[in-house]
Amino acid sequence: MRWRYEDIGKRVKAFRMASGLSADEVAQKIGISRTALYRVEKGEIAKVDTLERLSDLLDVSMPTLLGVGIEYMASAVSYFERTRQLEESADQIIVLAGPVSFLLASDEFDGNLEQVLRESVPEDAPRRKRTLADIDLIMEILRERKRTYMRRRPSIVNLISAEQIARFLNGGLLGRPDLPEKVLRERHAATRAEIEHLARLIEADNLGVQIGLVTDTLPQNGFQIFRQAERSTLTISPFRLGAQPNIRVGVAMLTSAPEALKLHDQIVKDAWKTALKGPAAVDYLRGLLDADAAAQDDGREGRGVQEKAGAVRAKAGATPVSPRRGKATAPTD
Repeated sequence: MRWRYEDIGKRVKAFRMASGLSADEVAQKIGISRTALYRVEKGEIAKVDTLERLSDLLDVSMPTLLGVGIEYMASAVSYFERTRQLEESADQIIVLAGPVSFLLASDEFDGNLEQVLRESVPEDAPRRKRTLADIDLIMEILRERKRTYMRRRPSIVNLISAEQIARFLNGGLLGRPDLPEKVLRERHAATRAEIEHLARLIEADNLGVQIGLVTDTLPQNGFQIFRQAERSTLTISPFRLGAQPNIRVGVAMLTSAPEALKLHDQIVKDAWKTALKGPAAVDYLRGLLDADAAAQDDGREGRGVQEKAGAVRAKAGATPVSPRRGKATAPTD
C-alpha cells in the first residue's frame, strides 16, 4: 500500500490534540524531539517505530493512523480537527445535518455556541474539567474552519431536515432546558434569527451554496462528503453543535471506501429530489416563523410551529411531527 504521509501527519495531530497532551509532552513520552514530532505532523517523516509509539501513547490503532479502512474518533476534538483538515482541500462539501450547518451559520450563532456547549456539560459529568477544556479547543478549530471556508469558498450542498428545523424553533438554542426565563427568551430570539438567516441564504441564490429542506425521514446521525480532485471522504458523526449539543459521547467515523461513499451519495440524491428548494423552502421557513410568532401571542407556545411543520410533512406523505416543546433535535456538523 502506498502511504500518504501528509494524511498520516494530519491524523497524528488530530489525535494528539484530543489527548490533552502538548507537543512537548508527547515528544518526551515517545523519546523524540518536538521538532521531529512536528515533522511527523507535517507529513515530512513517518518511521514505523515512531508511529507505533504514538499509537500506544494516543490510544489509537495503527490502521487508523495509517488510514487503512475506517478511521474511528471517540473525541469531538479529533473529529472537528479532521473535518477542518478535509475542508482545507475540498472542492465540494455535501452536508446532511440538523437545522444548523456550522459553515453557513450566522456570526451571532458562533457567538452563542461556546456558552451553549458549556451549558451542555452536567455538573456531575465524568471528566467534566477535561470536557470544558476541550470546548476551548473545539471553538478554536471551528473558528479556523469558518476562516478557511470564507477564504476558499468551496461549493456546499446542504440538506436539512424540515422537521428538525421546526423542533429547533420549538426547543431553542439551548445547552440544557433549566435556564432562567430571561435567557430562554434571548435564546428563542437567537433561534428565530438563525432560521431567518437560513431563509436569506436561500433567497440569495448563491451558485456556490445549494440548500434543500428535506420533508422525508433522514438518518439519525449526520454525515458529510468531502470531494477533492483525487478522492472523496465520508464522515459520519454523533457530535452535534447548537441545540441539545453532544461533544462528549459517541464515535465518529471517517472513510474513503467506495461502497460507503456510493451508498451515502445515493441518500443525498434521493433526498434532494423531493426537498423543498428556492422559494418553496423560504416560504416554509417564513411560515414557521409566522406560526411561532402567532403561537407566542396567544400562549400556545410551540404548537403552531409543529402544526405548520406537520401540514408540510403530511402534504409530502410523511408522518406529522408531534407537538412537544423542549424536544429539539440538535444540529449535527
